[in-house]
Amino acid sequence: MSGLFEVPWADYRPELIDALGRTVSYTVVGFAGAVLLGLAVALLRLSKAWPARALAAVYTEVFKNVPLLAIIFLTYFGLASAGIRLDVFTAGCLSLIVFYAAYLSEIFRSAISGVHAGQTEAGEALGIRKTGIFGHIVLPQALRLALPGTNTMLVDLLKSTSLLVTVSAAELMSEGRLITSATFRALEVYLVIAAIYFALCYPLSQLLLLLERKVRSGVPLSPWRRRRLRAARALLAAEPAAGTPLKEASA
Repeated sequence: MSGLFEVPWADYRPELIDALGRTVSYTVVGFAGAVLLGLAVALLRLSKAWPARALAAVYTEVFKNVPLLAIIFLTYFGLASAGIRLDVFTAGCLSLIVFYAAYLSEIFRSAISGVHAGQTEAGEALGIRKTGIFGHIVLPQALRLALPGTNTMLVDLLKSTSLLVTVSAAELMSEGRLITSATFRALEVYLVIAAIYFALCYPLSQLLLLLERKVRSGVPLSPWRRRRLRAARALLAAEPAAGTPLKEASA
C-alpha cells in the first residue's frame, strides 16, 4: 500500500478541474431539461384526451425500459448514421434528459394526483381560473410530494454522467481513463475518481435532505412566500388590537 499513491496529481489538476466542471454542466442541463420534459409528460398523462395520454404512456414505458447506455449510443452514434450529427455535449445532455424525464414524469404524475380533489373544487368555488388553480394551489402541494423522489433522481443523474465516458464526453470518468492510460495506475486513479464522485454526491444528497425537511416543516423558501407569511402574521397580530375598542364599547 505504500506505493499506491504515485500518480503526479498536480500535473493533472487543470484537466480534473475542467472535467469536474463538465460533469456539473451535464448534471445541471440534464436535470433542468428532464424536469421540464417530465412535467410536460406528466400533464399529458393526466390529460382528458386519450391520444395525449397514450402518447405520454408510450414515451414513459419506452424510456423506462431501455438502458441509459443504449440511449447514449443511439443519440450519439445512431443519429449520426442517419445524418443527424450532434456534438458530444448536446448528445450527452439529450440522453440524460429523455431518460430521466420518463422517471420524473411518473413522480410528478403521482404527486399531482396525490393532491386532494377538494383543493381544486375550492379554487373553482372562489372563481379562480384553471391555470391559477394549478399554478397557485395544486402545483405547490404537488412539488412538496414530489420532492423526495426528485431529489433521488438528481443524485442518480449526477452519478450517471459517468456513463458518458463511452462517448469521450470529457467528464470525470473520461479524464480518469486518460490518466490511467498515461500512468498505468488504474487502482489509484479510479479510487480518486470515485472519491471525487462521493465528494459531489454526498453533500448534495444531504443538502437536498435538509431542503426536504424544511419544506415539510412549512418553512417558506421563496422571498415572495416569506413576504406573504410576514404580512399574514402582521394581520393576525393586529386583529386583537382592532377588536379591543368594540369589546369596551359593548361593555
